[in-house]
Amino acid sequence: MITSSCIPVQQCASYCSLFLEDKSCMSACEVVKHLEPFRLSLEKLKEVSTRLRKDMIRGLGKHTHHRAAVKMLPTFVRATPDGTEKGDFLALDLGGTNFRVLHVRVMEEEQKMVKMDSQLCAIPQEIMLGTGEQLFDHIAACLSEFLDSQNLKGQTLPMGFTFSFPCEQKEIDKSILIRWTKGFNCSGVEGEDVVKLLKEAIHRRGDYDISSVAMVNDTVGTMMSCGYRDQTCEIGMIIGTGTNACYMEEMKNVKRVEGEDGQMCINTEWGGFGDDGSLEDILTEFDKVVDRTSINPGVHTFEKMISGMYLGEIVRLVLMKLTEKKLLFKGEVSEALRTKETFETKFISMIEDGLENAKKILTELGLTWDLVDARVVRLVCETISSRSARLCAAALATIVDRIRANRGLPHLKTTVGVDGTVYKKHPNYSDELQKAMHFLAPDCKIKFLVSEDGSGKGAAMVTAVAQRLALQSRLLEESDGEEDEEEKVRS
Repeated sequence: MITSSCIPVQQCASYCSLFLEDKSCMSACEVVKHLEPFRLSLEKLKEVSTRLRKDMIRGLGKHTHHRAAVKMLPTFVRATPDGTEKGDFLALDLGGTNFRVLHVRVMEEEQKMVKMDSQLCAIPQEIMLGTGEQLFDHIAACLSEFLDSQNLKGQTLPMGFTFSFPCEQKEIDKSILIRWTKGFNCSGVEGEDVVKLLKEAIHRRGDYDISSVAMVNDTVGTMMSCGYRDQTCEIGMIIGTGTNACYMEEMKNVKRVEGEDGQMCINTEWGGFGDDGSLEDILTEFDKVVDRTSINPGVHTFEKMISGMYLGEIVRLVLMKLTEKKLLFKGEVSEALRTKETFETKFISMIEDGLENAKKILTELGLTWDLVDARVVRLVCETISSRSARLCAAALATIVDRIRANRGLPHLKTTVGVDGTVYKKHPNYSDELQKAMHFLAPDCKIKFLVSEDGSGKGAAMVTAVAQRLALQSRLLEESDGEEDEEEKVRS
């Protein structure tokens, strides 16, 4: 496949023959010139990686964290699965206008995790904008219904809670809501521990109980759900509506949490990379418009260049510019193309999958097109998605190289658990990302594993691992001083 990363300006002639045989080479070169700012050289990607490495160190620091664009949040998840986890677990996944409740069974003998059943519950608008007590009472009521349907009311099960809103996690079972997003504005919740609010709602009902709650970020859930299937998995990555990554860091480097031994999973929140202006040199005029017209200007700079929420809008803005320059659609813009966010990110995947899709989508957008127009639109889509994959590779290369350096290894072999519609649905994204990783992290051999329900099964697995560690800790405590006691008995 020919992508923008393969078409420098000086090769306009070959570009012309491959894509625009019906138009002048001058027009072809003009198209390339407008796309050139999206083409990031290997050297520039390595620079981006170096900048992220410095930001990660800043985010881990006790005294530098508060001014870091990449927050590097401790998750208090201290291990990945080892295959001995077992038992029944509940998972609660709240991240939008619906939430899910799941019953997950982990079977050690068969080495598998089975979703026994699940239930989707709607959150009415009046509850989304009501009080915190109303919200958590509603969640507790739906959880009660689910337990009834599964005949689980008599059991007291542990639960993993995926709460996809900005939080500051204090412990595995303590997480403070920083602010509501996604249309929620429940009073009395911001600044409060959401686990405590959930437990209080359950206790108000009094008809069931849960034994423990583990708070789970969806990226951590992705890593853990993959980690049960492949125990070399120690990185989680999401490239969907948003983007983020987590990884297992050495405790001695996590300066904001006491303790030097072992590891802890760090939620990088890499979507904020560049919020301090460190990526200004690679932002295009189109990126700046997307940021300026977004609901959160100046925030999530990296995410806006990579994720599904923004890629379609970047393409639309480029198509508008090319049309205004009379390089597309005979210079005629349709009302649909003129309207913000009408070019959906899924169109990018569809168009790159085949020109017939491009023709259908352009017609639906009310555009008068010819075959050359369709090819140019496909090239624009390839250019934008390729930049996204290559930037993501630069960020991921930073993480795998950090893990390798932490362990003093000449080579690292590891697995990345991945989720998100951009990675999973786009026909070329995973290949583009992996190809770039080969050049950006040559000392690391990376396997990519697509997650199965990270926010559901993954949340249950976080709980299962926490339970295993707690049991091991109790067993160690019970064995402390055993030799002294035996000596006393003998004497």
